[in-house]
Amino acid sequence: MDSLVRHGVKHIFGYPGGAILPIYDELYRSEARGELQHFLVRHEQGAAHAADGYARATGKVGVCFATSGPGATNLVTGIATAHMDSIPMVIITGQVGRASIGSDAFQETDIFGITLPLVKHSYVVRQAQDMARIVAEAFHIASTGRPGPVLIDIPKDVGLEECDYIPVEPGQVKLPGYRPTFKGNSRQINAALHLMASAERPLLYVGGGAIAANAHNQIKELAERFQFPVTTTLMGIGAFDEHHPLSVGMLGMHGTAYANFAVSECDLLIAVGARFDDRVTGKLDEFANHAKVIHIDIDPAEVGKNRSPEVPIVGDVRQVLEQLLQGSRELDLPVSSQTTQSWLERIDRWREDYPLTVPHYDDSIAPQEVIVEVGRQSPHAYYTTDVGQHQMWAAQFLKNGPRRWISSGGLGTMGYGMPAALGAKVALPDEEVICISGDASFQMNLQELATLAQYGINVKTIIINNGWQGMVRQWQQTFYGERYSSSNMQPGMPNFELLAQAFGVKGMIVRERAELSGAIAEMLAHDGPVLMDVHVTKDENCYPMVAPGKSNAQMIGLPERQGTGETTELYCSHCGAKNATTNHFCPECGTKL
Repeated sequence: MDSLVRHGVKHIFGYPGGAILPIYDELYRSEARGELQHFLVRHEQGAAHAADGYARATGKVGVCFATSGPGATNLVTGIATAHMDSIPMVIITGQVGRASIGSDAFQETDIFGITLPLVKHSYVVRQAQDMARIVAEAFHIASTGRPGPVLIDIPKDVGLEECDYIPVEPGQVKLPGYRPTFKGNSRQINAALHLMASAERPLLYVGGGAIAANAHNQIKELAERFQFPVTTTLMGIGAFDEHHPLSVGMLGMHGTAYANFAVSECDLLIAVGARFDDRVTGKLDEFANHAKVIHIDIDPAEVGKNRSPEVPIVGDVRQVLEQLLQGSRELDLPVSSQTTQSWLERIDRWREDYPLTVPHYDDSIAPQEVIVEVGRQSPHAYYTTDVGQHQMWAAQFLKNGPRRWISSGGLGTMGYGMPAALGAKVALPDEEVICISGDASFQMNLQELATLAQYGINVKTIIINNGWQGMVRQWQQTFYGERYSSSNMQPGMPNFELLAQAFGVKGMIVRERAELSGAIAEMLAHDGPVLMDVHVTKDENCYPMVAPGKSNAQMIGLPERQGTGETTELYCSHCGAKNATTNHFCPECGTKL
């Protein structure tokens, strides 16, 4: 407990059990002294997601506890979620006594082995005197270089063992084999600068590494200096102000049309803390295939993993961007040109022609309307999401700042949103924290309503309720001949308003558009947790969408051109089909027009 306090820990999320009771017994004393506060979740997965949300909202290391066996295995999805998105966490699990390890003792699982592919590092504590060193190393590893989760597994008898305690302060950690590279190679910096100065159609492609490095100010300065348009990944949302005229929003499977067209036609792609994920790239060999690539990342394993860059730069994103800015000033490089301005004008035309749209239905609420309205009423909140259509609509229409977008990207974990919001609100009690969920995702971890109620954690949760596993239904409609296999959540949908009340949480239900704005205002004004169930159009799809195996420019669901009202009739040279709504690819056979 003392080692945790020395490393800045104030809040812990967890669930006790037999093997971790010695630790919880000491935690009882630490709480009595006012050193730590523990939040009892109702399922260990909720503890991992809460620690994850805590870390994303603050940049600090999140901490969770669980006992051995099923307690530890219930953490695995949360550990994998943090691992995929590079989130700093320390996970502490109880284990059976040292003499019983390997004997299939009651509630024994090899959590060390189970999680080996899912953690940045892991420990089994064999001697009590090693505890202070291991805790200090775990926090150092979790938070430096590319962040990630670190597991500490503690046998029960080690937790009971007495030893001479010698504290290890954060600055005393020595790991000879662990030396992340922070500054970029000077030759690579110069090579990147010359590519940036000569590019005619440049694009900054910003990922979650920019958030982890707190590099948003440097990204803004670089974009404005060189007049680079900026697109972000799902994990990079917030790294660049989406109200800025250089922003083109999110790219990828459900990104904006103008971001996807821009990445398809750029001649220089500057990847900043991004990993060329398949949901971003679409068909990889056609992703930015006209572009030279500069790839900046602190993890050398990511550079060149999916796309070979012309200029690889290994280093901390913020420090490398500072080097690029300093180098551009020293070399007095040209920072904009007439061709760059033409490129920005072309992107602006795409923005006018293919905007994100909010549909209007006379007899029902469109899900996008809910997102837009809550964003209007609470533009500076911290937003968490679950996974599915609601997540993509939220990514498209919410425009907030660094660390205020908290969502499971790499693993796509349903049930993430509410416990992550719980963690974020514990970390930042004076900030508004809102969870955007879906009716299917919410039911994955609805038991954490009890945690919100017990501790009075003022999280607001909005369910975008269409009665389906919405994204599954959309794929089944589009790619599986409208065979809706096990994606309809009705009958059997609970009354969420009454469910919230059963947990002691304010419940609300909205069925009519006329009720929406007032209900959101009432929700935000309430002093306590709220669960709002908004019934929306049942068959609305999330567009644009890049189909599997297609390039980013081959989007389906694009709106008709909105800008000039003109259309250009093109005929496919391969199959002869006529296409009057896009100037890029044939919708029938995929041939570039």
